[in-house]
Amino acid sequence: MKKLVLAMAVCAFFTVAIGVQAQQVDVAFGVGTLTAPSSNNATSFANFSQSLSGGAYLNFSGDALIIKNFGIQGEVAWRASQNLYAGFQPYRPVLWDFNAIYAPRFNQHVGAELMGGIGAESIRFYQNFYNCGFTGCTNYTTSTHFLGHFGGGIRLYPVGNFFVRPEAHIYLINNNHEFSSKYATRYSVSIGYTFGGR
Repeated sequence: MKKLVLAMAVCAFFTVAIGVQAQQVDVAFGVGTLTAPSSNNATSFANFSQSLSGGAYLNFSGDALIIKNFGIQGEVAWRASQNLYAGFQPYRPVLWDFNAIYAPRFNQHVGAELMGGIGAESIRFYQNFYNCGFTGCTNYTTSTHFLGHFGGGIRLYPVGNFFVRPEAHIYLINNNHEFSSKYATRYSVSIGYTFGGR
């Protein structure tokens, strides 16, 4: 969790630093779930039938629009509770990405966002003992995979600059050999606030 907190702090720092030059900055926190295809081949260990699907995922995101409706965005999503890998190994996926974003606002109450970028999937496999290194001790090992990310959402502004955002995200995960598919989709609803803008 220390690395997750550090990643969130770095995202917040860059959002604030870039926001000084930005026309608009948005921050949001949400909850959703992840779906991924499962394998039909349960006999081959190389194509293991474990799916990433299920569970509640919490997410934190921030963006800065620098030139009109275009800017940069970053987010992190993690499974709120541990799941069991192969029925016995506790694990937790963490997905993070950095994107280019297009976020037009149509009127006082409705806006949208489209984004695409890169990031990583970090799978934390928890153990009953601690591994200690230069930066501290953890009770998990991590398997990290590069990913491509595409996402979009609709921002609904019921009151002032507060918004509710239903959203969907597609992850194309490279070398996701621990799971049955290299594709995953996250559906979420976030609550956020817009600083600046219209």
